Parts: sequence; C-alpha cells; structure tokens
Amino acid sequence: MIDDPILLHDWHIIARTSELAGEPKAVRLLDHELVLWRSSDGLHAWHDLCLHRGSRLSGGRVKGDCLACPYHGWEYNGSGQCVRIPAHPDQPPPARAQATVYAVQEKYGHVWVCLGTPAHGVPEFAEWYDTSFIKVASGPYLFRAHGPRVIENFLDVAHFPFVHAGFLGDPSHTEIGDYEVEVSAEGIIARDIPAWQPDPDGTGRPAMVRYTFEVPRPLVSSLRKVHGKNCFSIFAAVTPAADRESIAWLILALNYAKDTPAEELVRFQDIVSHQDIPIVESQRPELLPLDLQAELHLRSDRTAIAYRQWLKKLGLRHGTA
Repeated sequence: MIDDPILLHDWHIIARTSELAGEPKAVRLLDHELVLWRSSDGLHAWHDLCLHRGSRLSGGRVKGDCLACPYHGWEYNGSGQCVRIPAHPDQPPPARAQATVYAVQEKYGHVWVCLGTPAHGVPEFAEWYDTSFIKVASGPYLFRAHGPRVIENFLDVAHFPFVHAGFLGDPSHTEIGDYEVEVSAEGIIARDIPAWQPDPDGTGRPAMVRYTFEVPRPLVSSLRKVHGKNCFSIFAAVTPAADRESIAWLILALNYAKDTPAEELVRFQDIVSHQDIPIVESQRPELLPLDLQAELHLRSDRTAIAYRQWLKKLGLRHGTA
C-alpha cells in the first residue's frame, strides 16, 4: 500500500454512484485492493479478501444483504462479519471471519472512500448545490503519473495556447496577466487569472476570461472561469490508485448554454484531457520537486509555486521529492 499518512486519512473518489446498482465492483486505492457493494443498509467498501482462503470477494455475488465469497460461499453481512459457512451451516462462523471495513460515503454522484480515519470532510463544491448550474460528470481519465503532477497541470493556465490551441488557448495570445495567490491552512486560492481564449462560451467569439483556482486538499482542486455573466466550473479529484497510476474524476458545471447535450460537454473535456495526458506522463522528474531550486519558475507559475510550498508544509510524501 502507498505509505502516506496525508492520503491515508483523506477521502478519495473510487467510482460513480451509478456503477454500483448490482454486482460487487473491484477497485484500487493507494495500491490497495477494495470491493464495493450495496445492500439495503447502504454502500460498503472493504478490503477485497476472504479470510478463509484468500479469494477476492469482488468475484462473488450479493445475496440478500450479504456478500458471498465466490470460492466457498462464505457470506458476510453489511458490517463485514461472516454469518454463514455453507460447508458447515450449523456451525457459528469464527469471530475472526471479519472483513476489513473502510469509511465510505456518496457525494456529488460519486463514491468516496477513506482507508484511515478521515481527518477532513469531502471538499465542498458550491456549484453542485446551485440550481442555476447544470452538472455533468466527466472521466475517469487514467494518468500514468503521480497525482501532484496531475493537479499542478490542472492549475496551469500558461500551457493552454500550446497544449490546447484552438480549444482553451490561442498561440497568438500567450501572455498571462499578473495575479495573486492566497495560502492558508485550508489550502490555496488563486483569483482572477486573466487568459485569452478563442471560444470561451461556445458562441465562437474570442474573449479575455478570468480563472479562479482553489486547492482544498492535496489531490482535489476546482476552477471557476468567468466571462461576463457566464460561469464554467470544474471540480477535479485525482485518485492515487497505485504508484504512477492516477485517475482523474471531473464534474463540469455551467450556468449557460443549458440546452447543450451532456455528451457534447463530455466529448470536449475528453479532447482536452487526452491532450494533457501525454504531457503529464512525459514530465521529468516523475516526482514533483518541492524544492523550488530544482526547476525554473516565472510570475505565471505563482499557483504552482504556492501548491508546492503548501504540499511541503503538509508533509505529503507520495508523488513528491
């Protein structure tokens, strides 16, 4: 398992809620194998292991309000306790036949799991509760890179004219105006970053927009892009599935163009994300340097600088150097 106390006691997305209507689902978090399943009591997240002969419970089936192992049919109730052994139906199962149970909750249409003791709540996404915004889930996107590199790319506006030319940027308008970043114990906020875009709201007219980024947790961030009264937001959670294997889950929210099909919004985000993936995967060193002397920095990198300084203060180990 990835050894990082900060991430161990944090919440991470591991699935969409809609994926858990029937059979158990195998997922990986912090290089740890989990099984997700649902009973009438709610959603459950356990270590994917039957203690009898080590088979994966995710290969079993939901039987009433129990999860039955695929190997010998041992049945575990919602609390993780084995309550029936088919080979010896009259024998009470041993107390040690108890699955390892993890904290789990559903929020923003996604399943969140914490492998340790939650040190914080799931970060807030204000647009989720604002009825003037439509919300669309996008991803998941697999990055064969460490999570901090993925988040730092999400925070970077200066790469838009080059990596996302014609979509989020224009090579003839590359300058990034000045802005400030606030750092606190709760995270970082970079407000009103000016950037030129060829078509910021689907009208086909280029314009200067302003971005605000928030980073409330090491691997969770959000952006808000404002152009006049139009606002487009993204909530991004990056899940450290395994070493150099990060999964980005995005929620898009906008208060305009509400007749735009969800498929079209997702298709646009798919293009942008798949432009980012090879860039992030190619970055060296693979571990994000927290020593600011290790790489060169400019005024436009203020958000990234603050992010690195904050991660160093938190003591994040995974994906950093």
